[in-house]
Amino acid sequence: MRTFTADKLTVNVFDTRAEMGAAAAEACIAAMNDLLAKKDSIRIIYAAAPSQNEFLAALVKAGNEGRVDFSRVHAFHMDEYIGLAKDAPQGFGNFLRDRLFGLLPFASVTYLDGNVDPEEECARYTAALQAAPIDLICMGIGENGHIAFNDPPVADFNDPKWVKVVELDPVCRQQQVNDGCFATLDEVPTHALSLTVPTLVKPEIGFCIVPAPTKANAVKATVEGPVSTACPASILRTTGNISLWVDADSAALLTV
Repeated sequence: MRTFTADKLTVNVFDTRAEMGAAAAEACIAAMNDLLAKKDSIRIIYAAAPSQNEFLAALVKAGNEGRVDFSRVHAFHMDEYIGLAKDAPQGFGNFLRDRLFGLLPFASVTYLDGNVDPEEECARYTAALQAAPIDLICMGIGENGHIAFNDPPVADFNDPKWVKVVELDPVCRQQQVNDGCFATLDEVPTHALSLTVPTLVKPEIGFCIVPAPTKANAVKATVEGPVSTACPASILRTTGNISLWVDADSAALLTV
């Protein structure tokens, strides 16, 4: 493992994605317990993607071992497809229910619903997010550098909205096929609900977990490229509250 900084972003590089996921989870658990020592409950936003599997599994293990009290955690997720069948395994709420939300006794889970009026759902979820500060976020980066579904064409570092309807760009949609979530590009929805960039960087603490060789270009652009919506994740270099966790494969193109 090695650690370095890029502007205000701390980058942690591990040999394997298993080591990366476990270490990120340990850091997250420590942060959760620090917060829970000061507050009755905390509010956390989670990402849904195969890149998060090792991290989520380690959180579940820690919760089941009683190392962190998830009954004091109010959970949210950061994006959802519009128009996908409610029981579709590719739905991000369903993904997290199967791997995290349904396995631990959360105080509450507030799901995004992609099968109701999208603008009304954005308003409902915005109100839920704004009800109290968000303490922590656990996120990833897409192959096109997106965070949540803020793809380069729709990302706005000064977005006035908290949640919005977005059109997914071709690289983003193809990633869903590459990840094995959909068999063909035609099956991938074209639109989604997404938390905006300002919402994602607002929490007090954040962990960004990004393994795999398919993410090497995005990690290089995030860490070494210009801070620009051409790579939305590059905004993480400016915030000082989010750390990046990568494996040897995703860090392969870094020059540091």
